[in-house]
Amino acid sequence: KEQQKAIISVVRRRYGKMVTMVEGIEDTAIDIGQSAKILKGSCASGGTVKGRTIELQGDHKKKAAKVLEQNGFQVEVR
Repeated sequence: KEQQKAIISVVRRRYGKMVTMVEGIEDTAIDIGQSAKILKGSCASGGTVKGRTIELQGDHKKKAAKVLEQNGFQVEVR
């Protein structure tokens, strides 16, 4: 986990909806579904996993960065 650099960014989708993207978690030993579940719970929002990317509904840059750092990831916020 320490070598993995999670990149957090926010994109705007249709109808002005904001989506927080967590990318860069490429290690297959990490259960990305479980990581998504932890993030969704802590941000109190819905979300999904597409490939190796976690998408959270809404702008949760700071909260997601804090949770990922607590779980041992290196975090880069864009």
